[in-house]
Amino acid sequence: MRYYDTLSEAINDLKTKGYTYDFNLKTESLHCAALKIEIHPEDFDVDQSYRFEGMSSTDDNSVLYAISSKNGMKGLLVDAYGVYAENISEEMRRKLR
Repeated sequence: MRYYDTLSEAINDLKTKGYTYDFNLKTESLHCAALKIEIHPEDFDVDQSYRFEGMSSTDDNSVLYAISSKNGMKGLLVDAYGVYAENISEEMRRKLR
């Protein structure tokens, strides 16, 4: 697994590796606005995850997920972690753990 110094460095590198779609976290699924679809936990795998901590503030803590869907679509999800993490279903929480 490769390590990255910054979130933007990780995103740029992973995009060159085929993770081209952007996912948004919903309560029970991932949403891809570009394709106007939702992907449920049983339909995707987390290939890698990377945590980044803000230098000056805990508000800057984030996690980047490299995700592959069962139909071959690859994309990225950026989310906060810690106190500011999104409210998601238990099934999504287990999948993103």
